[in-house]
Amino acid sequence: MSALAATATPETTLTGLLLLTLAVTTLGYGLGCWLYPFGACRRCHGTGKRRSPFGRAFGLCRRCHGDGRRLRIGRRIINALRELHDKGTR
Repeated sequence: MSALAATATPETTLTGLLLLTLAVTTLGYGLGCWLYPFGACRRCHGTGKRRSPFGRAFGLCRRCHGDGRRLRIGRRIINALRELHDKGTR
């Protein structure tokens, strides 16, 4: 018989620590997307305006339609999962 036996070690492994960090980060980002669903538009930097290439005229940003805010990617995922759940329970 083999003298080696499977034993549990009390040491924290690097893999476990990385998985815990990933889980906490993901939950934190999900909570942030739930509480603050909008972020600043990257094209106009949250102003809602775009500058004309010639002159000093301003127009509305095409990406955010002059609002200056865009729905965050994490919130889009939350909305898609909620819609999928709602379709499945009807």
